[in-house]
Order: sequence, then structure tokens, then C-alpha cells
Amino acid sequence: MRFFAWLRSVAAKFFRHSQTANDMDEELRLHIQLRADDLEREGLGRVEAERRARIEFGGYERYKEESHEALGGNFVETLVQDVRFSLRLLHKSPGFAITAVLTLALAIGANAVVFGVLDALVLRPLNVPDAQNLYAIQPTIQHNDWSSHSYPDYLDLRDRNRSFDGIVAYEMAPAGLYAGDRASPIWLYETSGNYFDELKIQPYLGRFFHSADEHGPNSAPYIVLSYDYWRSHFLGDPSVVGRALELNKFPYTVLGVAPPQFRGTELFFAPDLWAPLVNKEQIEGYSGLTSRGERGLWLAGHLTPGVTPAEAAADLNLVASYLAKTYPKDDDGIRFSLARPGLIGNMLGGPVRAFAGGLMALAGLIMLAACANLGSLFAARTADRSREVALRLALGSTRKRILRQLLTEAALVSLIGGVLGMLAAVLLLHWLSAWQPVPDMPINVPVNPNASTYIAALVMAVASGFLFGIVPARQIMKADPYLVIKSGPVGAAGTRRFTLRDVLLTGQIAVCAMLVTASLVAVRGMVRSLHSNFGFDPQNTMQVNTDLDMARYSGDQVQAMQRRIQDAVAAIPGVTAAGYADGIPLNLGWRDSTVFADSTTDYRPSNGAADSMEYRISPGYFKAAATTLIAGRAFTWHDDKNAPRVAVVNEEFARKVFGSVDKAIGGYFKIWGGTRVQVVGVAEDGKYKTLAEDPQPAMFVSILQFPSSSTWLLVRSRRDPQQLATELERVLRGLDAGLPFTINTWHKKLDTALFVPRAATMALGILGVMGAMLAVTGIFGMAAYSVSKRMREMGIRIALGAQRREVLQAALGRAVRLLAFGSAAGLLLGLLASRVLAFIVYQATPRDPLVLAGVVLAMSLLGLLATWIPAQRALSVDPLILLRDE
Repeated sequence: MRFFAWLRSVAAKFFRHSQTANDMDEELRLHIQLRADDLEREGLGRVEAERRARIEFGGYERYKEESHEALGGNFVETLVQDVRFSLRLLHKSPGFAITAVLTLALAIGANAVVFGVLDALVLRPLNVPDAQNLYAIQPTIQHNDWSSHSYPDYLDLRDRNRSFDGIVAYEMAPAGLYAGDRASPIWLYETSGNYFDELKIQPYLGRFFHSADEHGPNSAPYIVLSYDYWRSHFLGDPSVVGRALELNKFPYTVLGVAPPQFRGTELFFAPDLWAPLVNKEQIEGYSGLTSRGERGLWLAGHLTPGVTPAEAAADLNLVASYLAKTYPKDDDGIRFSLARPGLIGNMLGGPVRAFAGGLMALAGLIMLAACANLGSLFAARTADRSREVALRLALGSTRKRILRQLLTEAALVSLIGGVLGMLAAVLLLHWLSAWQPVPDMPINVPVNPNASTYIAALVMAVASGFLFGIVPARQIMKADPYLVIKSGPVGAAGTRRFTLRDVLLTGQIAVCAMLVTASLVAVRGMVRSLHSNFGFDPQNTMQVNTDLDMARYSGDQVQAMQRRIQDAVAAIPGVTAAGYADGIPLNLGWRDSTVFADSTTDYRPSNGAADSMEYRISPGYFKAAATTLIAGRAFTWHDDKNAPRVAVVNEEFARKVFGSVDKAIGGYFKIWGGTRVQVVGVAEDGKYKTLAEDPQPAMFVSILQFPSSSTWLLVRSRRDPQQLATELERVLRGLDAGLPFTINTWHKKLDTALFVPRAATMALGILGVMGAMLAVTGIFGMAAYSVSKRMREMGIRIALGAQRREVLQAALGRAVRLLAFGSAAGLLLGLLASRVLAFIVYQATPRDPLVLAGVVLAMSLLGLLATWIPAQRALSVDPLILLRDE
């Protein structure tokens, strides 16, 4: 009773405002001594009694500091004191500190990673001079989805436009760089002669090639090495400049080395070297530079000062009108538009920007959920410290002073969490920059963090600190110290039907449930996609990729060597089938063609019957690929250049061009401006560009009738893949030791097609896990707050004989109801959002019963995990001890 008498006297003094700072200091000394006397009489030693008395009143030294500030203390000194005091409080509450710091580290880390990707792919311009004024030029042609240019069209655009200082052309291609008797497969840019000059790039060593170096086809045997390739393959030797190397067994002179940060004009592609486009025939085996129907170039250029993008597009479309009238067979209906460079215009730019923007929005929701979570935790912590706050108010501290100390504590948590989150983000971004998702191709995403990423993380840390630190402000500003001292922290909070904290927690749980739903939908879609029908079977199949042009094979030598390779590989023990094609489904570099009805004589694209995927295949290909023939026959070795042109089409082709499968067999269609082809077989539909594509026409023609040096050999076998790869390399080296090639399982090659859905699944999965963790801490904060506010009430209930179920319902009923409501709302939002995933992740559907059951089970387990500790605290209440302490 002596303790309560002392508290009442202090409260009375506070409300009379009659005590000076020095009197308060002396009075505090006295009452700490009185409280220590009481504790000593209860059996504690004198030192321990004084220590506990000081802790009970928030610390004598702390109140001296507050008195000092009230008398005009130094702001910096006071700030240092706030920081020291906050660190001591966090040290005394390790569970709260660890939970708060990790929650914020997860949120800031996720946002930093997503912002780093968004900055690298969308916000940050290409690493070239005057990048803001550089635009990609992309064409659209009626009835076609071409997004690349032909070389003759490029020349017309370059010479006839009035809006660009200059226009460059480029494309990516594989080649073989020979050193000794073996070739190393490389990837390069084939570029117009003005490429480096128009982009205003300066060489690191030597010089670049220019338009003046070109004098017709195959007239510029020069290459420029990338900085990374020069360092990795030539050990940074400057004497390589001027050296003659063999590119596809043709002599090329190394003119120079590009600067370290220059990767070309596409963000995701890191070439080994650059070579002039006029030498395309030596590099790719055919020229195509004189054909307007041979498309594959990308164009970009700097706008002339004073010209707007809209004016430039209008100017280019004047050239488009000229091309459509002059060359209706190839350019009928052509139009041009401008796009930001770096992601093949809008072909990849649109989807990448949409996906990165969506991820940024989800990461922002994670940040808001974390702030709501931490606001709840800080509110619960402030409620638990309500007596300490009341005492400090009663002893003369200002509400502003106490609020500032709480904000200092929040700022410390945010800065520590921000540093940890940023460190994790930096490691992940560096890993992403080194990740090469597509085998045998230099494709990666340079998302190394820069200053903007660090600034964004710092801003998020500081802003979040104030967001969740300000939540307890209302408790501080409206606290009545006399009532708290008299009655203790008994909550009226539990009597209110709906509070701001309820809204925050419900919104947080809804966001977390939505992320869990979307991640489960993506994962289920990915699992189903790996076991779906592609129109071929990659199981037990090896894939060998080469281009015979790299080894100087030409004319009839190409087909003879391809036949030798197929026969030699088929003779390997354990091989059940072997066949080759100029390309395989679900791989980069696919080709499509406009096909016409047999009666058509006007071969403009607008008159086409279908736009069809095109593959040139050998006999044995369908068996090696395990593609089922629905009707007719496959190719034989008699379907050569001396036989009538034949094709096998898929079911969608047969329906679209002929009306049905039965009508297709024996029917004719035309390709490439009049070549007449007869359908001899119909194969099952498959996936050709992406897993999520709708059924589309595809035709397979005999590679014996339409030769190609590009060779993708499929080898189906019962042997161990590693052993078979070793045997394949031995056989191929025996046929030609200088032939460059790569060997992979077909499953690994599918990584190209699965990259986008895998990236989406991984991103959503990580956000789902973070959402789940935030849901746990948010529900825990709410439950812990509810229990702490109603401890006295629960003690009375237990003393009056309440059952365990009734106690739990009183303590945790509100948190459980909010969990159920928020989870239901999040599930509905997740199902709606998951419809978008169907365009990215093949067979992702929100109507999967396993997904629905998984979300319900996951949120139930999360709720059980989050409420376990508060429930144990509520059930372990000893009413005698609690009421005596109160």
C-alpha cells in the first residue's frame, strides 16, 4: 500500500504542475530509495533491490537526462542519450528486437531487389552516350507478328528519314572462333558499319570498324572483342590487337577491344565480339542482305535535336508508305513505331515492364504489410510499457519528449533492418547478374545495384521507421497518467468494435494471403507444365547443336556431313532414334512463314491463309522427338531435292488452311512466293514459341529439299546422359575435330522456354514466403497485444472459474476473427490476380482445388503458429500473483 500511496502523491504533484526539475530529481531519488527499502524487506539484497527499483521507474539516469533537456540541454547530446537508451531497451527485449528487425529486413530486402531489377531493366537507360535520345525502331506488318527488319528496308529507312542523326542495324548470331585445330562456340553482334560511330562509343584498345571499311559483301574481315572476352580468353593481352584469328575458318583481324561497361544495344545479351553485318554470309552461311523478305535485324538511332518521338514516327511512316507501294509483296501494310531500346523494343520491353511493375507493386504491398505489422508490434510494446510511460509523464516528462524517444527506437530498428535487408539484396542482385538462365547463350540480366538502389533502400528504411513508429503516438498523446497509475493497463481497447489496428492487420493478412495464393497457383502451374504434352517428349533425349557453316561446309557438303553425323550417332550402342532439324520447338531463334492457299497468285502477306511455324527436319526426326503422327507418313531419304516438295503439318495447320485433317492429306499449299508443297502427313499439335501460347499452325518440311547448315541433332537413348554425352563427343570429334558444337540434355535446353515462368514462379514464391512470415508476426503482434491488455481481466476470469476455452476465446478471439476475414479477402484477391499468371505460367489456374485447400491449410497453420505463444501466456496466468502485483 505504501507503493500506491507514493504513486498517488507523485500524480497529484504532476497535475498541480508545482514541482521544478531539481525538486523532481531529488524526489525521484527519495522514492527509488523507498521502493528499494520495500524490496529489501521482501528478501532481496540491497544492491539487487536498488537495481530493480531503478528498472521499475525506467532508470534514474534516464530521468536526469530528461530533466537536463527540460532545462535546455544540448539537442545532439540528448539525441545520443535517446539512442543509448533505445539500444538498452532493445537489448532487454531481444524477442521484440529480433522480430522487428527481421521483419523490416525482409521487406526492405525484397523491395531493394525488385527495385534493382526495375531500375536495371526499365528505369536505367542503356550505357551509351545520350541514351535518353536513343530509340529503337520496330515494324508492324498486317497479318504478321514480325518485329524485325530486312537489310534493304534498313537502307531505305537510313537514307530516306529526316528525323534521325543516324540509324544502326544489328542482330545476334552464333559462330566458331578457331584457336589451333579446335573451335570455341561464341555469340556475336553483326552490326552495320556505322554502329560504334552513331552510338558514340570509344574503344578501350585499338579502334572500331566504320562504314568506310565496307565495300560490299564479305569485304570487312574485322572483329572487335568485348572487354570480358578479351580478359577471359586472351588474359588482357594488349598485343591481341592486330592479330589474325579465324571466325568460321575465315581470317579476321582484331581491330580493338570495347570499353568494359559496353555490352551492346540489348540489356540481356552480352556478346563475345562484334563483326560487320556485310560479312553475314561468312558468319551465318547465307547472306539474305538483298532480300526484303529476310527479316531479322533490329534498328536503333539517335533523334535529331529538336525532333520529338511523335514527329519521328510520322516521318518513318512516310517511308513506310513508300515501301508498301514500291514493294507490296514484302512490305504491304508495314508501319513503324518507336520504343525504348534494350529489350528488343516492345517485343520484350512491354512484358518485362509490366511484370517488373507488378512485382514492384507487390513488393510495395509487402512493405506496407511490414509497416502495419511493426506498427502493431510497437503499439503492443507501448501498451506493455504504459505504466513506465505514465510514470515518466507524472514525473514531468513531456509527451513530445517521450514520443521522440519512441521514434528514435523505431528509427534504430528501421536502420538496422535496412542495413541487413540491403546486404541480403546486394548478394542476391550480384547472383542474379551472374546467373545465365539459357545454356550455351550469353544471356543474363545486369542488375548490379548502383547508387539509386542504395538511396531507395535508405529512403524506405527511414520512411518505414516513421510510419510504424508513429502508430503509438495516439496512445502517448491521449494517455492519462493518473488513470494508468491507478488502474494499470486495463484495455478499453478490447471494447471497441473496430480500430485502426484492426484495419491494418486485416489488410496485412489479406495481402499475405493473396501472395500465398498467387505463389501456390504459380508453383502448381509450373509442376503441371513440366508434365504436360509439348508435342514432343524431352525425356531420355540428348541434343547436339552445331552449325556446319562454322566449319566451312557449303553446298552438298552440308547434307553429306549431316547424314554422316546422323548415321554415326545412330550406330552408338543404346541409341534408339536420331534425327536433326534446323531448329527445335521452344527454343530461341524460331522461324515462321506466311502460307497461301494453292489457288493464290497474289503473294502479299495480307493474302496469306495462315502464319505458320516452320521447321526443316530430316528423316527420323519425329521418332527421335517422340512426336506422334495423326495421319499420313513421315519423311524418307527419297524426299530429296529431286522429289516433289512435301510437308508434314500439325493439326491446327490442317484445320486453319484445309478445314480438317482428312482434307489436308494430299492437299497443296504455297510458301515463299509460290513454291507449291503437298501435305503427306499430319502431326500432333505442340508448343513452339512459349508454353502459354494458344494452338498455332506449324509445318515441317524436308531439310533435304530446303537445305540448312544449322543442325540440331536429337538423340534418344536408354543410356546414362553423362556416358552418352562422352560417347557423342568422341564420335563427333572423330568425324571433324574442328567442328564446334555443344551437347545438352533436351530437358536442360528447355530452360530457355521455362525461364520466364520459372522467374515468375520464383519471384512469387519468394514474395509468398515473405507474406507468410509477415502474417505470422502480424497475427502474433495482435494476439500478444490483446493478451497484454487483458491480463487482469483474464486473471479475474480464471479466479471466477472460467474454462480454458473461454479464456482463449476472450484473449484471442479478435485476432482469430481478423485472421479468418483477412485470409478470405486475400484468397479472393489472389484468385483474381492469378488469372494474369495464366499468361506467364503455363497451366496456372486459380480453379485448382489443391491450391484452395493449400491456402486454407497454410493460413490456418500460420495462425496456429502465430497465436501459440500468446495462448500459452494467457493460459499460464496466475490470478493470485497478477492481482497482487496489480
